[in-house]
Amino acid sequence: MNINKENIGTLIPLKVLLSAVRGVFIGLARNLNNFHFTSVVTDSRDVVPGCLFVPLVGKNQDGHKYIPQAIEKGASVIFVNKNVYQKDTNKYMEIVSDHSTLSFIAVMDTLTALQDAAAAYAAQFPNLIKIGITGSSGKTTTKEMLVSVLKQKYNVVYTQGNMNSETGLPLSVFNIKAEHEAGVFEMGMNRRNEIGEIAAVLKPKYAVITNIGTAHIGILGSRSNIAEEKRKIFKYIPEDGAAFIPAADDFADFISEDVKGKIIRYGDSVPKSESGIEFVKDNGLDSTVFKIDGIKVNLKMPGIYNYRNALAAAAVGRELGLSAEQIKAGLEAVVPVSGRMEKEIVNLKGGAKVTLIKDYYNANPDSVKSVIEFCNVLKSVKNRIYVLGDMLELGDKSADEHSEIGVKASENNPELIIFIGKEMKYASAAAKRNGYFNSLYIPDSDEEAMMLAAQFIVDCAGSGDLVLLKGSRGLALERIVPLITDKGED
Repeated sequence: MNINKENIGTLIPLKVLLSAVRGVFIGLARNLNNFHFTSVVTDSRDVVPGCLFVPLVGKNQDGHKYIPQAIEKGASVIFVNKNVYQKDTNKYMEIVSDHSTLSFIAVMDTLTALQDAAAAYAAQFPNLIKIGITGSSGKTTTKEMLVSVLKQKYNVVYTQGNMNSETGLPLSVFNIKAEHEAGVFEMGMNRRNEIGEIAAVLKPKYAVITNIGTAHIGILGSRSNIAEEKRKIFKYIPEDGAAFIPAADDFADFISEDVKGKIIRYGDSVPKSESGIEFVKDNGLDSTVFKIDGIKVNLKMPGIYNYRNALAAAAVGRELGLSAEQIKAGLEAVVPVSGRMEKEIVNLKGGAKVTLIKDYYNANPDSVKSVIEFCNVLKSVKNRIYVLGDMLELGDKSADEHSEIGVKASENNPELIIFIGKEMKYASAAAKRNGYFNSLYIPDSDEEAMMLAAQFIVDCAGSGDLVLLKGSRGLALERIVPLITDKGED
C-alpha cells in the first residue's frame, strides 16, 4: 500500500503517525484512502464522528472492550494493542472490511502510543511558544495567571481543568491549532517518571516549577525524590529557552542543575533590582498589592502563596517581552478557579452572615498549611471555623503529615475545627495533644457525615465569622455548601 501521500483533513498524516507510534496499519486500500481523524479521545462516551479512539488498559479496566461502542459512534481510527489484535486478527479485518471509513493501528501499548502521537502532533507547531508548569502545589493557579497574562499579547492554548496527567497532557496537546501563538500546559504526577514522559510529549521551551513540597510523597518517598521527578520538566529546554525556579525553595539549586537554557529565579526573596517587583500591601481577604516596574498591581486572589504564584507568571511574562501594563492587566483579570480559594459572603441557614472560603478542589500538606496560615492572621473576621478533610496519596507519611496539620490548625485557637475522613484522626489527636479540644472528628465522608458537619457549622457560626472548607478532591467537601447556606451552591 502507498502511504506516502499526505492525508487531507487529518491531525497527523498516516505516515507520520505510524512512524511516531511504531504502529501497523490494519485496513484495506479504501480504508487507507479514507484515513483521517480530527480529534482524539480515550473515553468511548466522548467519541464523535471522525475521531481517534485510544482504548487504555488499566488495573481494573480494559478500554478495548468499548471498541464496538466507539465504532458505532463514528470513530474513524482506533489504536489497538498488538497482543489484543494478534489474538483475533480475522475479527479486526472483518470490521475494517465492513467499515470503509475506519482504520485500526496496532501498537505495542496504547498509552505510549497516545503520548507518542501527541508528541508528533506538537512537533508540527515549531513556532508555538511552549510552556510547561509543574510543582507540588499552586500549578493550576499559576497556569491560570500565566494564561491571563499571555492573552494580553498572544493567542493562547492551555490545559483545561486538571488535564495534566499521563493521558490528560497528551489530550490537551491535541487542542493546539495553527492560530495559536503560545501554549501553557500543566503537568502533574502520581507515579515515578510521569513528568519525564509528558515533558517528552510537549518538549517545552520554557518551564516553571512552583515548589517542591510533599504532595504524592507516599508514592515517591521523599522530597528529594519529588524534586528529582519535577526537574525532568526542564530536560528539553534549549539554550534559548528558560527555566523558572522558586528562589526560596530549598531545592532551588538542585533543580537548576544541568539546565541548558537561562535560569530565572522568582519569588519575594528576589531583589527588586532583578525582578522589578516591589511588595506594597496585604489586604487580607480582599487582595494583595504590589508593583512591577513601578506599575501597581491589585491581585484579587489573596494570600502570600497566591502572590508567589503571581510572581512566577510575571517572571515568564517579562521574559517573553510583555510590558508591565500587560502583566498588570492579565493578573488583575484573574479570578479563582472553582473550588480553589473561592471567597464568598454567604447567609447560613442559621441566619449568620459569614465569609466562606471554598478550597476543596485538592489538598496536600503544603496547600493546607498555607491556607491555614493565611486564615490564622486575618484581621477582618471574628471567629474561625475550619473544616478539614483527608489529604490523600501520602502513604506511610500520612500519620505524620496529618498530625502536623492538626497542630497547625489548632495553634491559633479557632472557634471550631471539624476533621473529616479516616486519616484526619491523626490530625484530631494531634490537636488535642496540643491542648485544643473544641473539635469534632468525623471518620466517614458519606452524606450523613456531610450533614453532621453542616449542622455543627450552622450551630456554631456567627455573623462576621470565617468558614474554611479544605480537603482532597476525593472527599467532595462541596457537598457541605448547599447544606449550610440559604441558597445552596450555584
